[in-house]
Parts: sequence; structure tokens; C-alpha cells
Amino acid sequence: MTTVLITGARAPVALHWSRVLHEAGHKVVLADSNRFPMSRSNRFKAAYLRLPPPRGNVAAYAKAVEAAVRKFGCNLVVPTCEEVFFLAAARDLHGAAIPLFAPPFGLLKQVHNKFAFSRMAQGLGADPPPTALLSRPSDLDAWEACSGDFVFKPVWSRFAERVLIRPDWTALQRIVPSPDDPWVAQEYLPGEELCAWALAHAGRLLALQAYRPLYRAGRGAALAFEPVAVSAIENFVSAFTASTQWTGQISFDFRRDADGRLSVIECNPRATSGLHFFGAADGLADALLSGRPAQASGTGQMTLPLAMFFYGLPDALRNGASRRWWRDFRAMADISRWPKDRYLLPAQFLALAEIGAIAATRGIGLKAAATADIEWNGEALDPV
Repeated sequence: MTTVLITGARAPVALHWSRVLHEAGHKVVLADSNRFPMSRSNRFKAAYLRLPPPRGNVAAYAKAVEAAVRKFGCNLVVPTCEEVFFLAAARDLHGAAIPLFAPPFGLLKQVHNKFAFSRMAQGLGADPPPTALLSRPSDLDAWEACSGDFVFKPVWSRFAERVLIRPDWTALQRIVPSPDDPWVAQEYLPGEELCAWALAHAGRLLALQAYRPLYRAGRGAALAFEPVAVSAIENFVSAFTASTQWTGQISFDFRRDADGRLSVIECNPRATSGLHFFGAADGLADALLSGRPAQASGTGQMTLPLAMFFYGLPDALRNGASRRWWRDFRAMADISRWPKDRYLLPAQFLALAEIGAIAATRGIGLKAAATADIEWNGEALDPV
């Protein structure tokens, strides 16, 4: 039996990892800096540990994770959200004794940087659209006449935060690129949105699931999704993980045009929704712990119902699509349900209330409050 510490317990993917590992006979410890993450209520954990927030004090976070590894005898630490950056910095820059399933901090930094990633991904079978770096206000001048053909987004961002899609010149002038807050201008590509989640070890691709987002929280995270099989995605992900010798979880966003041409848009070096298509018998625990390939068996549409009500329904009502929303919602599987586990709807409301309290206290939106203490935006994480 292996003991695995799963961080980022606020995320549904952390809940899924805990269930898959428990069903395979392993001991799971969940951890997060929130007091009431949804995953805390599941039956399949051995313990829940509340950690200090990593953002702003990586040294304290590193010490807490080290202490957890010692206390519970953890053989492996599996991050699920952006705390991966702080854990890798703790291991690689601070010398913390953390058995982390993640690549070196320097590589994580490269793929998280939207401009650097656009360079890394060239020549691997799904070339990104033309992408330029904007690091001072005068860099915007080149787009005065053509801003409507581009997407503008911060180099360090997630969930489509602050993104401007085909803005006019007046809207574009409201952003202020700087060395501390650089942006990219990326050519807008029409077509179908596709995503992929993957697991790799030392460059060897062990598990992969591509999926199509069906509903989103605004322009951000997918609320509902369905699996797809796209050979070009598998070829790209296999080539990328091999070229970087990737170890850990990694996810990508793509566009596929009307001619079938695939272009990778950006990379998220963390877990995303494709993980949910792997069931208890699909070998995912063995892929993580023993390096054996795993194949997902999930075939239907999936969602987290509370998120679909909270974000998806208002959007459907605004767009006159409530009937389609209801039809889709009824057909979707609930990713929070699992045989022999608790009914987690009360836990979801408790987690949402905590995030709401954070948002109200800090004067920020719910999406920002959900990641405010774990997100990394390129700031130095070296020891002081």
C-alpha cells in the first residue's frame, strides 16, 4: 500500500484522485489551505490536513508539507492545482524533502508562461497561432489597426482571466503591459474548442483524455464536458511530453478549424476535467504509481451540477437556451457521485460559502477568490 498526499483538495480532480487511489488499495491524505474544500467530506481519505496558504510564504508552506509527509509516511505528493508551482519551488529552490510528482520548477515556469510555451510547442504537430510578447504600453501600438484579429491575455493567468477577444482599439488601450505584468497578443483562430489532460513520467505518456467543453464559467473553466478521440491531440501531447521529459500531470487547450487543422493555444501544468473519464478499474492508480499505461472508459457527458446551476443556467437564460440547458443537464453524469461515498452536495455548498466569504472580505469575484491563495503569477519564489 502506498500513502499519497493529494494537494489542492478544493478541486473536483483532487476528489477524483482520492477515490481512484483508495479503490486501488492505497492510503490517501488530502490537504489544502481552505478550511472546507469539497473533497474533505469524502469517505475515502485517511485524513484531511489544512495547510498555510502558499502564495506569499512558500517557506512556511514547504515546512508544513514536509511535516505532513513525515507524519503520515507519504510516498508521493500529487498536486492538482497551481500549488504545484510552490511545491516545486519548495523542492527545487528551498531544498524541501517532498516526494513530488511534478517536473522541475524551471520547466513548470516555462509552460505556464504563455509566450514561452508558444515557442516550446512549435514543430510538434499542433503549432500555436502567431504569438507576440507585450511588456510595455508602447508595444500595443502595433495592433492599433488589427486588434480585432487577435486575442490578448496576461502571460501569467488562468481561467481566461482578463482576456480580451478581438477587442477594438479603445478596449485594448485599457491594458497596461509591463515587465511585471506582461501580456501576449495571439492571433485569433476560429473553430472548435478542444482540451486534453495527460499523465506522464520521464517523458513517457501514460494516460490521456481529450474532451470538448460544453459549458463554461464565463470564458473560463469548463463546467460540463464530453470525451473525444483526436489522433492529432495524442500525437502532439506524446511529442511534447517526450521533448520535455515531462513527469506529472499536464493539460492543453486547442482549436480545430473547419479543415481539421489543430493548433495548441496554451498549457496548464495541472489536472483538468479529462481526469474524470477514468473509472476505478481503468488503471489510473497503476499509471501514477507503477508507470503502467491507463485507458479511460468514460463515454458520456459529465458535469458538477452545482456549478452548472450557478454559472451555466444564468448564461443559458441570457442567451435564450434554457430548454437546451435543461435537456443537456438531465443527460449528464454528476462527477461528485461515486459508489459508497457520501452525497457531497452539502459539502459543495459549504465550500462555496467559504469562497464567497473570501470574495466578500477581499472585494474580489468568486473565480478570483477560488484561487487567490494558490495562484502563481511569475513572482520570485527563491529563498529570501
